[in-house]
Amino acid sequence: MAVTSASDIERTVMSKVRWRLLPFLVVCYLFALIDRTNVGMASLQMTEDLGLTKAQFGFGASLFFISYFLVEVPSNLALEKFGARRWIARIMISWGLISAGMAFVQGATSFYILRLVLGAAEAGFFPGIILYLTYWLPPAYRARVLSLFAIGIPVASFISSPISGALLTMDGTLGLHGWQWLFLIEGLPASLLGLVCLWWLTDRPGQARWLSAEQRTWLEEQVAAGRPSRPQEEGHSKWQILRSPQFWGLVLACCGASASGSVLAVWQPQFLKSFGLSDFHTGLVNSIPYGVATIAMVFWGYSSDRFHERRWHTAIPLLLIAASAVLVSFSSSLAVVVLLLTCSLVGAYCFKGPFWSLASGWLSPRSAAIGIAAINATANLIGGGIMVNLYAWVHEATGSYAIALMPLALLALASALSILVIARQARQAARQHVVSPTMTGNA
Repeated sequence: MAVTSASDIERTVMSKVRWRLLPFLVVCYLFALIDRTNVGMASLQMTEDLGLTKAQFGFGASLFFISYFLVEVPSNLALEKFGARRWIARIMISWGLISAGMAFVQGATSFYILRLVLGAAEAGFFPGIILYLTYWLPPAYRARVLSLFAIGIPVASFISSPISGALLTMDGTLGLHGWQWLFLIEGLPASLLGLVCLWWLTDRPGQARWLSAEQRTWLEEQVAAGRPSRPQEEGHSKWQILRSPQFWGLVLACCGASASGSVLAVWQPQFLKSFGLSDFHTGLVNSIPYGVATIAMVFWGYSSDRFHERRWHTAIPLLLIAASAVLVSFSSSLAVVVLLLTCSLVGAYCFKGPFWSLASGWLSPRSAAIGIAAINATANLIGGGIMVNLYAWVHEATGSYAIALMPLALLALASALSILVIARQARQAARQHVVSPTMTGNA
Protein backbone atom coordinates (compact mmCIF):
# COMPACT_ATOMS: atom_id res chain seq x y z
CA MET A 1 0.00 0.00 0.00
CA ALA A 2 1.34 3.42 -0.91
CA VAL A 3 2.60 5.54 1.96
CA THR A 4 1.13 9.02 2.11
CA SER A 5 3.75 11.74 2.65
CA ALA A 6 3.41 14.31 5.43
CA SER A 7 3.09 17.11 2.88
CA ASP A 8 0.29 15.28 1.08
CA ILE A 9 -1.59 14.77 4.35
CA GLU A 10 -1.16 18.42 5.30
CA ARG A 11 -2.35 19.68 1.93
CA THR A 12 -5.37 17.36 1.90
CA VAL A 13 -6.41 17.91 5.51
CA MET A 14 -6.10 21.69 5.47
CA SER A 15 -8.01 21.89 2.19
CA LYS A 16 -10.83 19.81 3.67
CA VAL A 17 -10.91 21.90 6.85
CA ARG A 18 -11.00 25.17 4.96
CA TRP A 19 -13.74 24.11 2.55
CA ARG A 20 -15.82 22.42 5.24
CA LEU A 21 -15.76 25.24 7.80
CA LEU A 22 -14.89 28.57 6.22
CA PRO A 23 -17.62 29.14 3.60
CA PHE A 24 -20.36 28.26 6.06
CA LEU A 25 -18.88 30.28 8.95
CA VAL A 26 -18.32 33.29 6.69
CA VAL A 27 -21.97 33.22 5.62
CA CYS A 28 -23.08 32.95 9.25
CA TYR A 29 -20.85 35.83 10.27
CA LEU A 30 -22.05 37.85 7.31
CA PHE A 31 -25.60 37.73 8.65
CA ALA A 32 -24.38 38.46 12.18
CA LEU A 33 -22.79 41.66 10.94
CA ILE A 34 -25.78 42.60 8.81
CA ASP A 35 -28.05 42.26 11.83
CA ARG A 36 -25.66 44.19 14.05
CA THR A 37 -24.98 47.10 11.70
CA ASN A 38 -28.11 47.49 9.56
CA VAL A 39 -29.38 49.94 12.17
CA GLY A 40 -27.10 52.50 10.49
CA MET A 41 -28.99 52.28 7.19
CA ALA A 42 -32.34 51.97 8.99
CA SER A 43 -31.58 55.26 10.76
CA LEU A 44 -32.02 57.14 7.47
CA GLN A 45 -35.79 56.70 8.00
CA MET A 46 -36.24 55.31 11.48
CA THR A 47 -35.00 58.30 13.47
CA GLU A 48 -37.51 60.60 11.81
CA ASP A 49 -40.39 58.10 11.97
CA LEU A 50 -39.82 57.44 15.67
CA GLY A 51 -38.83 60.99 16.58
CA LEU A 52 -35.36 60.02 17.83
CA THR A 53 -32.66 62.65 18.34
CA LYS A 54 -29.06 61.97 17.26
CA ALA A 55 -28.11 61.42 20.91
CA GLN A 56 -31.00 58.99 21.49
CA PHE A 57 -30.14 57.03 18.36
CA GLY A 58 -26.44 56.91 19.27
CA PHE A 59 -27.25 55.78 22.81
CA GLY A 60 -29.65 53.10 21.60
CA ALA A 61 -27.19 51.82 19.00
CA SER A 62 -24.45 51.65 21.65
CA LEU A 63 -26.56 49.61 24.10
CA PHE A 64 -25.86 46.58 21.90
CA PHE A 65 -22.23 46.73 23.03
CA ILE A 66 -23.09 47.03 26.74
CA SER A 67 -24.96 43.72 26.94
CA TYR A 68 -22.51 42.22 24.44
CA PHE A 69 -19.70 43.05 26.89
CA LEU A 70 -21.52 41.56 29.88
CA VAL A 71 -22.43 38.26 28.20
CA GLU A 72 -19.35 37.71 25.99
CA VAL A 73 -17.10 35.78 28.40
CA PRO A 74 -19.90 33.60 29.87
CA SER A 75 -20.98 32.80 26.32
CA ASN A 76 -17.48 31.65 25.32
CA LEU A 77 -17.26 29.49 28.44
CA ALA A 78 -20.64 27.98 27.52
CA LEU A 79 -19.33 27.20 24.04
CA GLU A 80 -16.40 25.38 25.61
CA LYS A 81 -18.77 23.41 27.83
CA PHE A 82 -21.63 22.60 25.45
CA GLY A 83 -19.70 22.50 22.16
CA ALA A 84 -19.59 24.90 19.23
CA ARG A 85 -22.29 23.12 17.24
CA ARG A 86 -25.04 23.59 19.81
CA TRP A 87 -23.95 26.96 21.16
CA ILE A 88 -23.39 28.71 17.85
CA ALA A 89 -26.80 27.43 16.72
CA ARG A 90 -28.37 28.89 19.87
CA ILE A 91 -26.72 32.26 19.27
CA MET A 92 -27.82 32.49 15.64
CA ILE A 93 -31.42 31.42 16.17
CA SER A 94 -31.94 33.92 19.01
CA TRP A 95 -30.26 36.89 17.38
CA GLY A 96 -32.10 36.36 14.09
CA LEU A 97 -35.48 36.44 15.80
CA ILE A 98 -34.59 39.49 17.89
CA SER A 99 -33.16 41.37 14.91
CA ALA A 100 -36.37 40.76 12.96
CA GLY A 101 -38.27 41.97 16.04
CA MET A 102 -36.57 45.37 15.65
CA ALA A 103 -39.21 46.02 13.00
CA PHE A 104 -41.76 46.49 15.77
CA VAL A 105 -40.07 49.16 17.91
CA GLN A 106 -42.40 52.05 18.72
CA GLY A 107 -40.09 54.66 20.22
CA ALA A 108 -36.89 55.29 22.16
CA THR A 109 -37.66 52.89 25.03
CA SER A 110 -38.46 49.84 22.90
CA PHE A 111 -35.47 50.69 20.66
CA TYR A 112 -33.21 50.70 23.73
CA ILE A 113 -34.60 47.40 25.03
CA LEU A 114 -34.28 45.48 21.77
CA ARG A 115 -30.74 46.73 21.08
CA LEU A 116 -29.78 45.63 24.60
CA VAL A 117 -31.32 42.18 24.11
CA LEU A 118 -29.76 41.83 20.63
CA GLY A 119 -26.28 42.41 22.07
CA ALA A 120 -26.80 39.70 24.68
CA ALA A 121 -28.11 37.28 22.05
CA GLU A 122 -25.16 37.74 19.69
CA ALA A 123 -22.48 37.88 22.40
CA GLY A 124 -19.93 35.13 22.03
CA PHE A 125 -20.33 34.51 18.32
CA PHE A 126 -17.15 36.14 16.98
CA PRO A 127 -14.79 35.11 19.82
CA GLY A 128 -16.49 31.72 19.88
CA ILE A 129 -15.61 31.19 16.22
CA ILE A 130 -12.04 32.41 16.83
CA LEU A 131 -11.72 29.90 19.68
CA TYR A 132 -13.40 27.20 17.59
CA LEU A 133 -10.97 27.70 14.71
CA THR A 134 -7.98 27.31 17.06
CA TYR A 135 -9.21 23.72 17.58
CA TRP A 136 -8.83 23.13 13.84
CA LEU A 137 -5.91 25.29 12.67
CA PRO A 138 -2.18 24.86 13.28
CA PRO A 139 -0.59 28.30 14.00
CA ALA A 140 0.98 28.63 10.53
CA TYR A 141 -2.49 28.83 8.96
CA ARG A 142 -4.24 31.14 11.39
CA ALA A 143 -3.68 34.67 10.05
CA ARG A 144 -4.80 33.85 6.51
CA VAL A 145 -7.76 31.73 7.63
CA LEU A 146 -8.86 34.23 10.29
CA SER A 147 -8.65 36.95 7.64
CA LEU A 148 -10.83 34.86 5.33
CA PHE A 149 -13.32 34.33 8.16
CA ALA A 150 -13.30 38.00 9.12
CA ILE A 151 -13.97 38.85 5.47
CA GLY A 152 -17.62 38.48 6.45
CA ILE A 153 -17.37 41.87 8.23
CA PRO A 154 -16.78 44.15 5.24
CA VAL A 155 -18.66 41.83 2.87
CA ALA A 156 -21.74 42.18 5.10
CA SER A 157 -21.79 45.94 4.69
CA PHE A 158 -20.76 45.77 1.03
CA ILE A 159 -23.74 43.52 0.27
CA SER A 160 -26.25 44.87 2.75
CA SER A 161 -25.77 48.60 2.11
CA PRO A 162 -27.29 48.63 -1.41
CA ILE A 163 -29.82 45.96 -0.39
CA SER A 164 -30.81 48.00 2.65
CA GLY A 165 -31.08 51.10 0.48
CA ALA A 166 -33.41 49.20 -1.85
CA LEU A 167 -35.48 47.85 1.06
CA LEU A 168 -35.97 51.41 2.34
CA THR A 169 -37.73 52.18 -0.93
CA MET A 170 -40.47 49.70 0.12
CA ASP A 171 -41.75 52.38 2.49
CA GLY A 172 -45.54 52.02 2.71
CA THR A 173 -45.75 48.51 1.24
CA LEU A 174 -48.42 46.52 3.15
CA GLY A 175 -48.59 49.38 5.62
CA LEU A 176 -44.99 48.96 6.84
CA HIS A 177 -42.17 51.48 6.78
CA GLY A 178 -39.08 50.75 4.69
CA TRP A 179 -36.92 50.36 7.80
CA GLN A 180 -39.36 47.72 9.12
CA TRP A 181 -39.00 45.67 5.93
CA LEU A 182 -35.23 46.02 6.29
CA PHE A 183 -35.18 44.42 9.75
CA LEU A 184 -37.62 41.66 8.85
CA ILE A 185 -35.97 40.55 5.60
CA GLU A 186 -32.39 40.78 6.90
CA GLY A 187 -33.05 39.24 10.33
CA LEU A 188 -34.83 35.93 9.75
CA PRO A 189 -32.14 34.17 7.59
CA ALA A 190 -29.81 34.04 10.61
CA SER A 191 -32.27 31.84 12.51
CA LEU A 192 -32.48 29.42 9.57
CA LEU A 193 -28.68 29.20 9.41
CA GLY A 194 -28.66 28.48 13.14
CA LEU A 195 -30.69 25.33 12.50
CA VAL A 196 -28.20 24.28 9.79
CA CYS A 197 -25.34 24.62 12.34
CA LEU A 198 -26.68 21.61 14.24
CA TRP A 199 -26.10 19.43 11.18
CA TRP A 200 -23.03 20.98 9.53
CA LEU A 201 -20.55 21.81 12.32
CA THR A 202 -18.30 19.34 14.15
CA ASP A 203 -17.05 20.25 17.61
CA ARG A 204 -13.50 18.81 17.45
CA PRO A 205 -11.20 17.19 14.85
CA GLY A 206 -11.45 13.84 16.63
CA GLN A 207 -15.20 13.77 15.87
CA ALA A 208 -14.88 14.68 12.17
CA ARG A 209 -16.30 11.80 10.14
CA TRP A 210 -15.45 13.77 6.99
CA LEU A 211 -11.75 13.14 7.76
CA SER A 212 -10.07 9.73 7.71
CA ALA A 213 -8.62 8.31 10.94
CA GLU A 214 -5.10 9.14 9.72
CA GLN A 215 -6.13 12.70 8.86
CA ARG A 216 -7.83 13.22 12.23
CA THR A 217 -4.71 12.02 14.05
CA TRP A 218 -2.42 14.27 12.01
CA LEU A 219 -4.58 17.34 12.59
CA GLU A 220 -4.91 16.77 16.34
CA GLU A 221 -1.14 16.33 16.64
CA GLN A 222 -0.41 19.51 14.65
CA VAL A 223 -2.87 21.63 16.63
CA ALA A 224 -1.52 20.25 19.93
CA ALA A 225 2.08 20.92 18.85
CA GLY A 226 1.23 24.55 18.17
CA ARG A 227 -0.06 25.20 21.67
CA PRO A 228 2.32 26.93 24.07
CA SER A 229 3.75 24.57 26.67
CA ARG A 230 2.77 25.93 30.07
CA PRO A 231 3.63 23.46 32.86
CA GLN A 232 3.93 26.30 35.38
CA GLU A 233 0.38 27.32 34.69
CA GLU A 234 -1.03 24.40 36.68
CA GLY A 235 -2.72 25.62 39.83
CA HIS A 236 -3.41 29.05 38.38
CA SER A 237 -6.94 30.19 37.67
CA LYS A 238 -7.76 30.77 34.03
CA TRP A 239 -9.11 34.15 35.18
CA GLN A 240 -5.56 35.22 36.10
CA ILE A 241 -5.11 36.49 32.56
CA LEU A 242 -7.24 39.52 33.45
CA ARG A 243 -4.39 40.73 35.69
CA SER A 244 -1.80 40.60 32.93
CA PRO A 245 -0.52 43.96 31.53
CA GLN A 246 -0.08 42.25 28.16
CA PHE A 247 -3.75 41.33 28.15
CA TRP A 248 -4.79 44.95 28.66
CA GLY A 249 -2.31 46.00 26.00
CA LEU A 250 -4.10 43.65 23.59
CA VAL A 251 -7.44 45.13 24.64
CA LEU A 252 -6.23 48.66 23.91
CA ALA A 253 -4.80 47.53 20.57
CA CYS A 254 -8.14 45.99 19.59
CA CYS A 255 -10.09 49.11 20.63
CA GLY A 256 -8.89 51.26 17.74
CA ALA A 257 -10.00 48.82 15.04
CA SER A 258 -13.23 47.99 16.84
CA ALA A 259 -14.10 51.67 17.21
CA SER A 260 -13.44 52.38 13.54
CA GLY A 261 -15.69 49.52 12.41
CA SER A 262 -18.47 50.30 14.89
CA VAL A 263 -18.53 54.09 14.56
CA LEU A 264 -18.55 54.00 10.76
CA ALA A 265 -21.14 51.21 10.63
CA VAL A 266 -23.54 53.36 12.69
CA TRP A 267 -22.75 56.87 11.45
CA GLN A 268 -21.20 56.58 7.97
CA PRO A 269 -24.58 56.37 6.16
CA GLN A 270 -25.72 59.65 7.73
CA PHE A 271 -22.33 61.24 7.00
CA LEU A 272 -22.63 60.27 3.32
CA LYS A 273 -26.27 61.33 3.07
CA SER A 274 -25.27 64.79 4.32
CA PHE A 275 -23.75 65.33 0.84
CA GLY A 276 -27.30 65.33 -0.60
CA LEU A 277 -27.56 61.67 -1.62
CA SER A 278 -30.88 59.77 -1.69
CA ASP A 279 -31.38 56.74 0.58
CA PHE A 280 -30.72 54.36 -2.31
CA HIS A 281 -27.60 56.18 -3.52
CA THR A 282 -26.36 56.43 0.06
CA GLY A 283 -26.53 52.63 0.24
CA LEU A 284 -24.56 52.27 -2.99
CA VAL A 285 -21.82 54.71 -1.97
CA ASN A 286 -21.70 53.27 1.56
CA SER A 287 -20.78 49.88 0.10
CA ILE A 288 -17.63 51.14 -1.67
CA PRO A 289 -15.29 51.28 1.37
CA TYR A 290 -16.39 47.80 2.44
CA GLY A 291 -15.75 46.33 -1.01
CA VAL A 292 -12.18 47.65 -1.04
CA ALA A 293 -11.61 46.52 2.56
CA THR A 294 -12.77 43.00 1.67
CA ILE A 295 -10.04 42.61 -0.94
CA ALA A 296 -7.34 44.32 1.13
CA MET A 297 -7.80 42.22 4.26
CA VAL A 298 -7.33 38.94 2.39
CA PHE A 299 -4.02 40.07 0.88
CA TRP A 300 -2.91 41.50 4.23
CA GLY A 301 -3.58 38.23 6.05
CA TYR A 302 -1.63 36.24 3.45
CA SER A 303 1.22 38.74 3.71
CA SER A 304 1.36 38.33 7.48
CA ASP A 305 1.58 34.53 7.18
CA ARG A 306 4.04 34.66 4.28
CA PHE A 307 6.52 36.83 6.15
CA HIS A 308 5.74 35.29 9.57
CA GLU A 309 5.24 38.83 10.87
CA ARG A 310 2.44 40.01 13.15
CA ARG A 311 3.60 43.18 14.92
CA TRP A 312 3.74 45.63 11.99
CA HIS A 313 0.92 43.89 10.15
CA THR A 314 -1.19 44.76 13.21
CA ALA A 315 0.18 48.26 13.90
CA ILE A 316 0.18 49.67 10.35
CA PRO A 317 -3.61 49.28 9.88
CA LEU A 318 -4.16 51.16 13.14
CA LEU A 319 -1.91 54.00 11.98
CA LEU A 320 -3.89 54.11 8.72
CA ILE A 321 -7.13 54.53 10.71
CA ALA A 322 -5.62 57.41 12.71
CA ALA A 323 -4.30 59.25 9.65
CA SER A 324 -7.55 58.84 7.70
CA ALA A 325 -9.72 60.07 10.59
CA VAL A 326 -7.59 63.22 10.87
CA LEU A 327 -7.45 63.99 7.15
CA VAL A 328 -11.22 63.65 6.60
CA SER A 329 -11.67 66.87 8.59
CA PHE A 330 -9.86 68.81 5.88
CA SER A 331 -12.03 67.78 2.94
CA SER A 332 -15.44 68.84 1.70
CA SER A 333 -15.35 66.66 -1.43
CA LEU A 334 -17.52 63.54 -1.44
CA ALA A 335 -14.94 61.60 -3.48
CA VAL A 336 -12.10 62.44 -1.07
CA VAL A 337 -14.26 61.69 1.97
CA VAL A 338 -15.20 58.28 0.52
CA LEU A 339 -11.49 57.60 -0.16
CA LEU A 340 -10.53 58.45 3.43
CA LEU A 341 -13.40 56.48 4.93
CA THR A 342 -12.26 53.58 2.73
CA CYS A 343 -8.73 53.86 4.17
CA SER A 344 -10.13 53.85 7.70
CA LEU A 345 -12.18 50.71 7.08
CA VAL A 346 -9.27 49.02 5.26
CA GLY A 347 -7.25 49.60 8.44
CA ALA A 348 -10.05 48.30 10.68
CA TYR A 349 -10.41 45.03 8.77
CA CYS A 350 -6.79 44.38 7.71
CA PHE A 351 -6.01 44.52 11.43
CA LYS A 352 -8.11 41.49 12.31
CA GLY A 353 -6.26 38.51 10.80
CA PRO A 354 -2.76 39.38 12.07
CA PHE A 355 -4.06 40.60 15.43
CA TRP A 356 -6.11 37.52 16.29
CA SER A 357 -3.31 35.28 15.10
CA LEU A 358 -0.94 37.22 17.36
CA ALA A 359 -3.33 37.17 20.30
CA SER A 360 -4.23 33.47 20.00
CA GLY A 361 -0.50 32.66 19.85
CA TRP A 362 0.18 34.61 23.03
CA LEU A 363 -2.76 33.19 24.96
CA SER A 364 -2.26 29.81 26.54
CA PRO A 365 -4.85 27.03 25.96
CA ARG A 366 -6.03 27.39 29.56
CA SER A 367 -6.77 31.10 29.19
CA ALA A 368 -7.81 31.22 25.53
CA ALA A 369 -11.59 30.95 26.00
CA ILE A 370 -11.67 33.78 28.53
CA GLY A 371 -8.88 35.81 26.94
CA ILE A 372 -10.27 35.94 23.40
CA ALA A 373 -13.78 36.71 24.61
CA ALA A 374 -12.63 39.34 27.11
CA ILE A 375 -10.44 41.14 24.56
CA ASN A 376 -13.25 41.22 22.02
CA ALA A 377 -15.93 42.18 24.55
CA THR A 378 -13.95 44.99 26.18
CA ALA A 379 -12.83 46.38 22.82
CA ASN A 380 -16.44 46.35 21.61
CA LEU A 381 -17.60 48.07 24.79
CA ILE A 382 -15.05 50.87 24.38
CA GLY A 383 -15.01 50.98 20.60
CA GLY A 384 -18.74 50.46 20.12
CA GLY A 385 -20.43 51.52 23.33
CA ILE A 386 -18.36 54.57 24.25
CA MET A 387 -17.05 55.77 20.89
CA VAL A 388 -20.43 55.55 19.11
CA ASN A 389 -21.89 57.81 21.82
CA LEU A 390 -18.87 60.10 21.80
CA TYR A 391 -19.28 60.58 18.05
CA ALA A 392 -22.91 61.63 18.60
CA TRP A 393 -21.96 64.10 21.34
CA VAL A 394 -19.17 65.72 19.31
CA HIS A 395 -21.42 65.92 16.25
CA GLU A 396 -24.21 67.59 18.22
CA ALA A 397 -21.72 70.06 19.70
CA THR A 398 -19.96 70.93 16.42
CA GLY A 399 -22.47 70.02 13.70
CA SER A 400 -19.64 68.29 11.84
CA TYR A 401 -19.54 64.59 10.96
CA ALA A 402 -15.82 64.91 10.14
CA ILE A 403 -14.70 66.58 13.37
CA ALA A 404 -16.58 63.90 15.31
CA LEU A 405 -13.99 61.40 13.98
CA MET A 406 -11.09 63.07 15.85
CA PRO A 407 -11.49 60.97 19.05
CA LEU A 408 -11.28 57.89 16.82
CA ALA A 409 -7.94 59.12 15.46
CA LEU A 410 -6.51 59.49 18.96
CA LEU A 411 -7.73 56.06 20.04
CA ALA A 412 -6.29 54.37 16.92
CA LEU A 413 -2.91 56.01 17.50
CA ALA A 414 -2.88 54.80 21.12
CA SER A 415 -3.82 51.31 19.92
CA ALA A 416 -0.91 51.22 17.45
CA LEU A 417 1.56 52.30 20.13
CA SER A 418 0.16 49.65 22.47
CA ILE A 419 0.75 46.76 20.07
CA LEU A 420 4.29 47.96 19.34
CA VAL A 421 5.11 48.20 23.05
CA ILE A 422 3.77 44.79 24.06
CA ALA A 423 5.35 43.13 21.02
CA ARG A 424 8.71 44.60 22.00
CA GLN A 425 8.25 43.44 25.59
CA ALA A 426 7.36 39.93 24.39
CA ARG A 427 10.53 39.75 22.28
CA GLN A 428 12.66 40.94 25.18
CA ALA A 429 11.05 38.40 27.52
CA ALA A 430 11.64 35.62 24.99
CA ARG A 431 15.33 36.55 24.70
CA GLN A 432 15.67 36.45 28.48
CA HIS A 433 13.69 33.17 28.69
CA VAL A 434 11.13 34.89 30.89
CA VAL A 435 7.58 33.67 30.33
CA SER A 436 4.59 35.35 31.96
CA PRO A 437 1.96 33.23 33.79
CA THR A 438 -0.67 33.80 31.10
CA MET A 439 0.91 34.70 27.80
CA THR A 440 3.62 33.70 25.40
CA GLY A 441 4.24 34.06 21.71
CA ASN A 442 6.20 35.49 18.85
CA ALA A 443 5.66 39.00 17.56
